[in-house]
Amino acid sequence: MNRWVLHIDMDAFFASVEQLTRPTLRGRPVLVGGVGGRGVVAGCSYEARAYGAHSAMPMFQALRLVGPRAVTVSPRKSVYSAASKRVFEVISSKVDVVEQLSVDEGFMEPPELAGAGVAEVRAWAEELRAEIRGITGLPSSIGAGPGKQYAKIGSDEAKPDGTFVFEPEHLERDLHPMDVAKLWGVGPVTEAKLTAMGVETIGQLAALSEREVEISLGSTTGLNLWRLARGVDDREVAPRAIAKQISAEHTYARDLTTRAEVDRALTRAAEGAHRRLLADGRGARTVTVKLRMADFHIESRSATLPYATDDVETLSATAFRLVRYPDEVGPVRLVGVSLSGLEEGRQHVLFPELDRQIARKAASTDGDYETGVSDHGDVAEVVVEQEEVPVAGGPRFAATQDVHHPEYGHGWVQGTGHGVVSVRFETRATGPGPTRTFAVDDEQLVAADPLDSLAWEDWFARRARED
Repeated sequence: MNRWVLHIDMDAFFASVEQLTRPTLRGRPVLVGGVGGRGVVAGCSYEARAYGAHSAMPMFQALRLVGPRAVTVSPRKSVYSAASKRVFEVISSKVDVVEQLSVDEGFMEPPELAGAGVAEVRAWAEELRAEIRGITGLPSSIGAGPGKQYAKIGSDEAKPDGTFVFEPEHLERDLHPMDVAKLWGVGPVTEAKLTAMGVETIGQLAALSEREVEISLGSTTGLNLWRLARGVDDREVAPRAIAKQISAEHTYARDLTTRAEVDRALTRAAEGAHRRLLADGRGARTVTVKLRMADFHIESRSATLPYATDDVETLSATAFRLVRYPDEVGPVRLVGVSLSGLEEGRQHVLFPELDRQIARKAASTDGDYETGVSDHGDVAEVVVEQEEVPVAGGPRFAATQDVHHPEYGHGWVQGTGHGVVSVRFETRATGPGPTRTFAVDDEQLVAADPLDSLAWEDWFARRARED
């Protein structure tokens, strides 16, 4: 009896949410990331991808590719999180067991599809995609096959906004011509080894003998990939447990009072966590820096990469982008680094050197640390950069910030300068809205909750009652 595993992946999720809640952006090449052109692209619309832009690309490079039509939007993780919850609420209403991998993708194995034919599976997937779009307004792609690996590859083949079903009787015909890098778990090192062996397609890997694979790639990872290439994947679909964290932290007998001392302590903690990560055998997506001050209060800050990695330079550089120093927070008595969002697969990165650059920042008073230990549950909120918000002493409004006016309602800042601010008033429910210009000190124009742009009042009210 045919087993059917399905993998759903929301299309260009961050950019799609922006286009949903800001209708003027629909059909435009949207880049989600730092609006000033710094940092990397957290997500981009398919209109932007047509120019060659993609996630994890340096923003300046994406802007150069897309040109003057590009619209850069600062990430709004609270909006993405809410949209994700509603999407998976729809999925969970159709399937009892969902293995959610991130804010925008997950596996399912509907029991009613056991033994079903290809047409029935495709119809079920299309019905789910239509329901998600009808309720949330967001596009998705679904892949289906006899195991997780094939469902995951299938969703990639289905993009954008489609369904791809591997026919069990033709699995080898469809799978074997594909690039071997499509296999989940083939990272840069493994891919280089396979290329040296003359293996470029999944079929060529499947054709190797078990002994050849064991010698070249190892008895664990290598043989697992070999079995996947040969159509063997019996891994179950199950809810993910709370993500395991790997960490290293050290308390110092004397408080650290200089930036150099904190740098050394951070390097020590990052290297210790990395050694444990290598022993674990997986890559990490999220880096958290933890500081305990002389007065014993704890501050922590996290950043999530768009891929899992075990590269020590990338992880350490991320930690250095997060850390604060005694001239900002006072004497420090403990420094720790934790790695979470652990995954077996490693993703090839086009420009790894960009994530390896250690930026030791100047003193800052933006106060964007979060008091308390970070909560890394099963599903991380995947953002590349911190949300850009006005800082003390800076401009009253920032580009793409959510605002509200008593006469015009909810809107977002299109631009500000020379004492004025231009606002586009629109939400998911309004369709493209008008632009109005105000004096920057107009007291009626105030900062607003980004969640209001979703215009899901009934849904938020129901969730509040249930909580």
